[in-house]
Amino acid sequence: MRNVLTLIIGVIFGTGIALSGMANPAKVVNFFDVAGTWDPSLAFVMGGALCVTFIGYRFVLKRPAPVYDPTFDIPTARSLDARLLSGAAIFGIGWGIAGFCPGGALPALGTLNPNVILFVVALIVGMLGTRFALTRAQSVDPTGNPRAQH
Repeated sequence: MRNVLTLIIGVIFGTGIALSGMANPAKVVNFFDVAGTWDPSLAFVMGGALCVTFIGYRFVLKRPAPVYDPTFDIPTARSLDARLLSGAAIFGIGWGIAGFCPGGALPALGTLNPNVILFVVALIVGMLGTRFALTRAQSVDPTGNPRAQH
């Protein structure tokens, strides 16, 4: 049942992304082009998503646990650090250049557009590369020596 619900939620999300234009990189790039061909319509999409999420969380978080999981997976970190800020900046720059964010690119894969496929492949390579670099950095102490494995 969990997989069926996941499929239904994914279809709803993908349909919303497609209908709103978030899967169209030209529309997204025009949203960021404030000095040129600015298209403010995506602000309404984001505002609508924030409203639904805000209201939905108020109902869902009153439950003791999710329906198909023992606990809610809510981030506990509340600090703004260099890793968060640099990641957000890189994400925003990439979104502005490519016109895609992961949420819009995944449903757009169905178009089989080579640019979308290239973006998603680059996204996956970037995520795996970052994970590798972070794992490697955690296995070396501040002096550059490998940490002892326990």
